[in-house]
Amino acid sequence: MFHKNLWAPWRMAYMRQIAAELDDVSAEKVSDAAKTSGCFLCDAFNTDMTSETAQMRGVLHVAKHNVILLNRYPYTNGHLLIAPSTHVGSLSDLTADGRSEMMELAEVSERLLRDAMHCQGVNVGMNLGRCAGAGVPGHVHMHVLPRWEGDTNFMQTIGGVRIQPQALDQSYSHLRQELEKLL
Repeated sequence: MFHKNLWAPWRMAYMRQIAAELDDVSAEKVSDAAKTSGCFLCDAFNTDMTSETAQMRGVLHVAKHNVILLNRYPYTNGHLLIAPSTHVGSLSDLTADGRSEMMELAEVSERLLRDAMHCQGVNVGMNLGRCAGAGVPGHVHMHVLPRWEGDTNFMQTIGGVRIQPQALDQSYSHLRQELEKLL
């Protein structure tokens, strides 16, 4: 599909103003205690949580450096997140072992989604920084999404509505059971 450009050069001043305001409260300038306060990705790495709490938080697997969890606001059914235990906003701030394990868990997540969700494709990606679309810019994380032919339709493109055919708790139970077979 061919897209036309809509030029809005007057928005550049607005974007620069927002960038300056965000720079004052960037993740790099916030204290360590404040960084982890209320971060759902940090909370997901709690290794002492009960199975009920893990299910409530969507935590499927806690590894040495990273965690796999369901996205509470999925783009599609089975949308997974992989996040490190450390609250950092850049890949360069992770250890080599942490980055390596993140990719290993991405591979496990791909197999999990293909086996459990019978998807036809998988998107893997990261949004680093607020301007890149990061909803949690201070805590780097990876998205792993199952995809099917025709999974984007008029409801999303015209109505701005995503149809989720399975409840999160059902997705959690199904994926958790299948993940145990893979690990």
